[in-house]
Amino acid sequence: MQIRTNIVLDDEIIKEAKGLTSLKTKKDIVDLALRELVKHLKRKKLLTIRHKGLWEGNLREMRRKRFDTN
Repeated sequence: MQIRTNIVLDDEIIKEAKGLTSLKTKKDIVDLALRELVKHLKRKKLLTIRHKGLWEGNLREMRRKRFDTN
């Protein structure tokens, strides 16, 4: 689904985005920016979820015991 809207954009950031991408239209730049934002936030949320309840311990101690010859 697509919606039509009018927004005020910073000309400098649009110009910079055009220089960094092969995109030519403001619509394409805004579309890419929103897609990248959503992808970034999903990744960030996934990392937060994945790190909850993970292993807890002393890695240094674990490594020391592994290489201790006694």
